[in-house]
Amino acid sequence: MSINVAVLLSGSGTTLQNILDLSKAKELDANIVCVAASRADAYGLTRAEAAGVPNQAFPRKEFDSVDAFGNAIWNFVDGFNPDLIVLAGFMSLLPVPEHYAGRIMNVHPALIPSFCGQGMYGHHVHQAVLDYGAKTSGVTVHFVDEHYDNGPIIMQNAVPVHEDDTADSLAERVQAEERNLYPKAIQLYAEGRLKLDGRQVHISPKAD
Repeated sequence: MSINVAVLLSGSGTTLQNILDLSKAKELDANIVCVAASRADAYGLTRAEAAGVPNQAFPRKEFDSVDAFGNAIWNFVDGFNPDLIVLAGFMSLLPVPEHYAGRIMNVHPALIPSFCGQGMYGHHVHQAVLDYGAKTSGVTVHFVDEHYDNGPIIMQNAVPVHEDDTADSLAERVQAEERNLYPKAIQLYAEGRLKLDGRQVHISPKAD
């Protein structure tokens, strides 16, 4: 049985498109019920419109506080009764309502707790990895709490850093792994196989 998923994004919506494509191909038990964006010009809204998914922009600059911004988005999302919230390149910090605790996921383009936190997103992460001389980067899927990149880790996969890498070439390999790992975590949630125990996320075996 598919779960209902709300997607929050700020940009091009490639993660949204990946989820839409996998769901349509019956490879992911997720039905996207709404899309909210923190920017009016986010191309992800166009992708949502093309897929017939209800969508709305909530430009961050139009709200005078984080709480007002968060309340507007959650009031919109609540109307679709999602089982899971998926952050797909959503660049703004949001307050987490109690009824969504343990029900919001994010993907980060590095191995948390390295190269994460406020200001660490997109190109900035990959350049920081290269500047530090790290030999390995990767992808982390985690639950979301009130702080940047801080919630319990669900899954992680490593991605090698090559000596001739640029931030762009490293980003390509990391993003390819994101497209692989994020849907796997969503599917585990859909199957009821993720159990939160403090900071530990236990993955139960698949039922026969």
